[in-house]
Amino acid sequence: MNLTEILGFVAGSLTTIAFLPQVIKTWKDRSAGDISLLMFLMFTLGVSLWLAYGVLINNPVIIIFNMLTLILAGSILFFKLKYK
Repeated sequence: MNLTEILGFVAGSLTTIAFLPQVIKTWKDRSAGDISLLMFLMFTLGVSLWLAYGVLINNPVIIIFNMLTLILAGSILFFKLKYK
């Protein structure tokens, strides 16, 4: 693994893990009132496009971390719609 791949792995890890506390809080509180629906719709679409880009260029770091971020952001979006 070279320095560029390590940088991508660390960046992907941090930006993906950053969503975990929000997912846990939203799930635990059963409340998503303070979360912007429009922001999470746009963010989820953006992450989906990054995932597609990663697949097209065959970049495992982009694929893995955008897939994980999509799951976490999608969970928050699900809770936002469920606990409306």
